[in-house]
Amino acid sequence: MTETLRQFGKMTDYQQEIQDLTVTRSLRLLRDGFKSDFATFAYADERMTTLLQQLAAEFVDANIPIVDKDVEIDLALMLMETVDIIAR
Repeated sequence: MTETLRQFGKMTDYQQEIQDLTVTRSLRLLRDGFKSDFATFAYADERMTTLLQQLAAEFVDANIPIVDKDVEIDLALMLMETVDIIAR
């Protein structure tokens, strides 16, 4: 009887592993089906533009010694414009 319970436990483990793999595969299929839509959604969102502006300004401030604040802002905006959001 103990052997039967042990085998049942192994079957349950295999069933759980198969279920986990099925869920993972399903999630990957959903990811692949929606990644371009998400990239478009994120790129079009005003919050993304604001975030990229802030990050570009912080990057220029921390890494590029520019004295003129207007030039620093221009460079930050130029860097921001080079960023594309694409789905891999």
